[in-house]
Amino acid sequence: MARTKSDILPGTLDLLILKTLSLGPRHGYGIAQHIQRLSDDVLKVEEGSLYPALQRLELRGWIKSGWRLTPTNRRARYYELTRTGTRQVGTEERDFDRVVEAIRRVLTPREA
Repeated sequence: MARTKSDILPGTLDLLILKTLSLGPRHGYGIAQHIQRLSDDVLKVEEGSLYPALQRLELRGWIKSGWRLTPTNRRARYYELTRTGTRQVGTEERDFDRVVEAIRRVLTPREA
């Protein structure tokens, strides 16, 4: 059976959110749209995953939030990186790259 939805690997959602917010403040729906659009609709972030992740990142001090008006004059909570969050983006990217490389080594083993 073909898969129509790709699950995001555990731990990568934080990186995707931080990287998205490194481009500037966004509201939750805008974050999810950005990730989905840039992944060519492969990665779909559900509300049930997104908002707990945003809360977790805010508790860690990596992002902050506040209410603003959207371009269509609707009130929405916008999220943006803190200074600590800006530094954390690099750390998360390096950690992710290390994991991807480890997976690559398992998928393409060399003869011993």
